[in-house]
Amino acid sequence: MNDLVSIIMPSYNTAKYIAKTIESVLAQTHKNWELIIVDDCSTDGTDEVVKKYLSDKRIEYLKNSHNSGAAVSRNRALREAKGKWIAFLDSDDLWMPEKLEKQIDFMEKNDYHFSYTNYEEIDEESVSNGRFITGPKHITKQGMYNYCWPGCLTVMFDKEFVGLIQIADIKKNNDYAMWLKVCKKTNCYLLDKTLAKYRKRSGSISNHGYSELIKWHYRLYRDAEKQNVFMSLFNTGRNLVFGFYKKKRYIKNG
Repeated sequence: MNDLVSIIMPSYNTAKYIAKTIESVLAQTHKNWELIIVDDCSTDGTDEVVKKYLSDKRIEYLKNSHNSGAAVSRNRALREAKGKWIAFLDSDDLWMPEKLEKQIDFMEKNDYHFSYTNYEEIDEESVSNGRFITGPKHITKQGMYNYCWPGCLTVMFDKEFVGLIQIADIKKNNDYAMWLKVCKKTNCYLLDKTLAKYRKRSGSISNHGYSELIKWHYRLYRDAEKQNVFMSLFNTGRNLVFGFYKKKRYIKNG
C-alpha cells in the first residue's frame, strides 16, 4: 500500500460541479487512491450527488456537524488519511487522467517529498479562459514565504516524510498555511506539466480587491504563523510584490 494516495476534498454547496470532480478522480490511471470528502453542511443537494458514487469503497463521505470552514474540513480529512501520498482537490476543480501517476513517478524518481504541477483556468461552465499557470521549479522555505506559488489542486506531499499536518482555523489562505508548514520540512518542486484545471468562479479570492487580500494575508502570518506585527506586515508586503511578479513571469495567456 506504499503508493496509496489520500485525496483531500472539502466541499460546500458544489452540487453543480462535484460530480465531474469525482469523475476526474475515478478516471485516474493510478488506481490506488482513497477520496476523503468532508462536506461543510451543504444546503444545495450536494449529498444527493455524492451518494451516487459511494458504492465505490475508495470514496469516504464525512459531514461536519456545523459549518466550520475549509481549514477544519481539510484538517479532518488529513487525520483520516491512510495513504503515503497526500493530494488535494477542491470539489469544483478537475484533474487530468494521468495526474497522480505522473506526479508520483516524478517524486519517486527524484526522491522528492513535496511537489506541484502547472494548471489551466476554466470558467463556471468548464470552458478554458486561455490562462495557464506555472511557477518556480524549486521552492525553498524562504521562497514559499515570498508567495503561494502552488495551486492547491496540484499539490502532493509524502506523509511518511512530512508527518501529519494540521493548520490554524483561518477562513482564507488555509491552503497556503499548509504549504508553509510542509516547506519547513522539505523543499517543493515543479512537475512542469499541465495536469489540472482550476475553476475560477465569481466568488473566488482572486476576484476580491487588494484591501481584502491584504487583510487575509496579514491574518495568515499573524494568526496561523504566530508572527509578530512587524514580521506579519513585512511578509504581507513582500507577498504582494511577488504576486505582481507571478502575473508577469508565470501566467501565460493563449
